[in-house]
Amino acid sequence: MSESPRKKPRTELHQNKVTVVLGAQWGDEGKGKVVDLLASLADVVCRCQGGNNAGHTVVVDGVEYDFHLLPSGVIQDNTISVIGNGVVIHLPQFFDEIEKNEKKGMKNWEKRLIISDRAHLVFDFHQAVDGLQEQENNQKGQGLGTTKKGIGPTYSSKATRNGIRVGDLLGDFEKFREKFKALVGMQIRMFSNLQVDIDDELIRYEKYATKIRPLVYDTVSYLDQAIKDGKKVLVEGANAAMLDIDFGTYPYVTSSNCTVGGVCTGLGISPMKIGEVIGVVKAYTTRVGDGPFPTELKDSIGDLMQQRGCEIGVTTKRKRRCGWLDVFLLQYTNKINGYTALCVTKLDILDTLKEVKLAVGYKLNGKKINYMPSTAGDLAKVECEYVTMPGWQTSTEGVREFGDLPENAKNYINKIEECVGVPIKWIGVGKGRESIIKIN
Repeated sequence: MSESPRKKPRTELHQNKVTVVLGAQWGDEGKGKVVDLLASLADVVCRCQGGNNAGHTVVVDGVEYDFHLLPSGVIQDNTISVIGNGVVIHLPQFFDEIEKNEKKGMKNWEKRLIISDRAHLVFDFHQAVDGLQEQENNQKGQGLGTTKKGIGPTYSSKATRNGIRVGDLLGDFEKFREKFKALVGMQIRMFSNLQVDIDDELIRYEKYATKIRPLVYDTVSYLDQAIKDGKKVLVEGANAAMLDIDFGTYPYVTSSNCTVGGVCTGLGISPMKIGEVIGVVKAYTTRVGDGPFPTELKDSIGDLMQQRGCEIGVTTKRKRRCGWLDVFLLQYTNKINGYTALCVTKLDILDTLKEVKLAVGYKLNGKKINYMPSTAGDLAKVECEYVTMPGWQTSTEGVREFGDLPENAKNYINKIEECVGVPIKWIGVGKGRESIIKIN
């Protein structure tokens, strides 16, 4: 295959427009690295949804930072990090995450981090309920592979209008006490074996209120003014499109909207303010936990991808399932998100393979389909149509220019771009922030 002429992607960050980075598959695509790269150009970096069920890794000067609640831009000295109203926050693990990253060298975070007063709180009992629900589902043979971080139960409390927000914690503490007791009582009525030491929890949260108070803002007004002032705003999506509660492989999904619409609802940003939407794509496909996975490889090649890619979840510590890159799936997530550019990560993991495959179509019950099946049962039955391409069997780890990639690696990248119809602007060939090929 000859090298195709490349469309010139737009510029990375714009004044008065928000740049969004989203996972285009089932998560773990390497969004943190892309955000870290772009954060050096940003004034503000935001999280808009999810909680500490996310796991973003950034490697700087050989130091590996793991972020679950904190935006990946928090290690940038000149960038404000925002945790938006759509995020759910478990304060004990929030402060634990800060402490762990401080020991690795993160400094002055308290001057550069703000939290929405509308963000909902995850309590320990939410996490306990999460575990009880998963245990019950497993007994029925219907386990979902939840992270047990309390994310689903917290969003459930939010949806039933019984949730408690950061602003409630910082208001009249007697009213917080009443809301907390009412919420615990509701949970115990549903799960009779749930045990909560209410008095001990209230003592803890009175202390947390003091610690978190300096960080809390009306982030809707803050971001509106930042955009009006021409600040460069970058949004870091957690989880990924195929885990979206509406558009993912339901019910094997997360509990928030992790497609582009979640940016607007999770930060209070008008859709008119969305500019670039960057989809992050691993050069193969992985997913953690249960659920349909059409291109999954349960053979030596899948094992090789898992081992070479160190495919173990940052949050769950479970091995990720691995398979060929599914470009039919990417076409689907592009319909929803409208990517303006793609970043393909972990190309180097495929360096040793004699051939590589791309899933370019689906068949269901023997018939070719042009849509993503809405049920997990149908998706589990699809047969993939593959394009097979020769591998390059040469290390790409030291490559920093697209033209220096092996010819077959360039062909692979060009084929992805051709099939998805979105320009590829970055290619990851290693762990560090320097291991990215930028295509102009």
